[in-house]
Formats: sequence, C-alpha cells, structure tokens
Amino acid sequence: MPAKRIIPCLDIKEGQTVKGVRFKNIRNVGDPAELGALYSQFGADELVYLDITATNEKRQTLPALVERIAKTLNIPFTVGGGINNVKDAEILLNAGADKISVNSGAVKNPELINDLAKNFGSQFVVLAVDAKKQAGQWQVYTGGGRVSTGIDLFQWAKEGQERGCGEILFTSMDHDGTKDGFAIEPLSKLNDLLSIPLIASGGAGNTEHFREVFEKANVDAALAASIFHFKEVSIPDLKKNLGEANIEVRI
Repeated sequence: MPAKRIIPCLDIKEGQTVKGVRFKNIRNVGDPAELGALYSQFGADELVYLDITATNEKRQTLPALVERIAKTLNIPFTVGGGINNVKDAEILLNAGADKISVNSGAVKNPELINDLAKNFGSQFVVLAVDAKKQAGQWQVYTGGGRVSTGIDLFQWAKEGQERGCGEILFTSMDHDGTKDGFAIEPLSKLNDLLSIPLIASGGAGNTEHFREVFEKANVDAALAASIFHFKEVSIPDLKKNLGEANIEVRI
C-alpha cells in the first residue's frame, strides 16, 4: 500500500498566501515561494497552490508566480485556479506545475476533464471539489465557494473519475478552517465509491485529526493550510506521530 501523503496548501490571492474560515474572513499569511520552500525542506510530500480568485476575476492563474514557486521545490506541485481549457493547463505545466487542478471550469464544462486527461494523461489531472451539506445533501459549489450548483458531490466525483481525472481533492466547506477535524462521513463514502486517490481537505486542527482521517476514511492524502502556516503542527512531528500509530508515511 502506498504511503499516506501530507500536503500543505497555498491559497493565493493577489500574489500572497491567505487563509480563511469556511471560505470567508480571509487574512494574509505570507510569501508563497518562501512558504513552499520551507514545506519542501521540512518533508511535505507534495504542495498544492490554488489561486482562489482567478475564476471570479475571470483570469488565468499567474504563470510567473507559479514559476517562482516551482523553482524553490523538490516535491510534486499541483496548481489550480482559472483553468478553462487545455491551453490554460499547458501554460501552467510549462511554468513548473507537475499537476493541474480543475474545479469551476470542469463543472461548467465537464468535457474539460476528458480533454486534459487525453492531452496530458490522467496522472496530471486533479479534480478539486468544494461542497457543503444542504438539506441533507452534499452539494458542489464553484467560484471559490460562492456559487451553489445543486450538483451532488458523490455523483460529480464519480463522473470526474469516469471522465479521466487521476485524483479527487475534496474540501468540506463546513469544515474548512475550523480546525475541528476532517469530514469523515463523506470522505469514507467517497473512498468507497472511487478507485482513484482521494485527498481530504478542510478541518485539520491537530495530529489526531490526520490519524483519524487516515484510519477511518482511508484517504490517500490529507491536505491542510493554517496549522502549517501558523506553525501549530510541524510536518516532521506529524509524520513521526503517524508512524508511531502504524500509519505508513514517508519520513
């Protein structure tokens, strides 16, 4: 069984790393290239960069910033934000991204997933899904969590897999930034439904939350932002504790 992955996330707005709670109350955290270099140095397995305003501002993710961050890394680097076609993805891959993440563009045009997988291979395509529970149903949101689509989370994840994405990155908007733990129930259901890797996002607050999501939902990777940015949990200590709990990680 592959080792579980620990993935810091850089949410980018106006060229700076930011973080909020439930996609609101955004505050500045620091320079993304400096943070990326630190995470790479201290044992992160991958890094995710999400340009959280690219879609709403109707622009592409800035390739110059992607290139600057990529130069500091020696780990896989996933980039998302404002990707609406193969050309957008190609620009980011040429700038140094190892994988590209699509969200709103794929919801608007599901064929985008097929096109990206056909042109670059499924292993390069991550389908990011933001969802929260409404009237008993987990519904997909787009536009940085601003637009309700009414689409069912589980149906969309399954369709994404069938169209050729190589991974699903699921963020529970109800848990994002709360530090109350990951959304175990929908993650478990997604993991049972899918045959491709699943990345958990939203709610990490301590080491125990990582252990819980790996043991109870059996996800392939867990992503977090604020607890790493604000040095509440260090990646070396987290991996040491997970290893002591018999969860295989790369040390």
